[in-house]
Amino acid sequence: MSHKVKSFLPLKIAVMTVSDSRTAANDSTGDMLVQALQEQGHELVERTITSNDCYQIRYQLSAWIASAEVQVVLINGGTGFAANNATVAAITPLFDKVVDGFGEIFRQLSFQDIGSAALQSQAIAGLANETLIFAMPGSGGAAKLAWEQLIKPQLDARQGPCNFVAHVKNSPVNSCNPTQHLLNG
Repeated sequence: MSHKVKSFLPLKIAVMTVSDSRTAANDSTGDMLVQALQEQGHELVERTITSNDCYQIRYQLSAWIASAEVQVVLINGGTGFAANNATVAAITPLFDKVVDGFGEIFRQLSFQDIGSAALQSQAIAGLANETLIFAMPGSGGAAKLAWEQLIKPQLDARQGPCNFVAHVKNSPVNSCNPTQHLLNG
């Protein structure tokens, strides 16, 4: 069944930057993601910068997963292959379901720009308590690629043949019982 709808449905999104060096004054990737989601028509619920510490990341993400207000979380940073990158280890135990294709396609798209270095990305996405979570690199170019090519289209309920909007908490789009927003046919 199609999850495509007639009109744009804004989602409530939280943004987390994982870094030991970024601050509110120099978090250009976080700034880019906030601007991009707002330009698309989504609502920024909260934004934070978290150290590259597994338990601090998990603590903040758990609060957002438990919140009725947050439908989507965009995490940038901490997804590389270096030993101190903690994002993937922190978030994967919280997932109810992994979106395998996100990391696979992200690395494929990255390969076109950076070659075999794309192998070192551990970009990942998943669903936890009907909260959609995307974790991408902290580099501005990589985060922009993830947003433009993968995330933005899937957070638009008009995107067909399917999108992720029906899978987030408090969504008016239900894959089993479509609302009046769904296209006929």
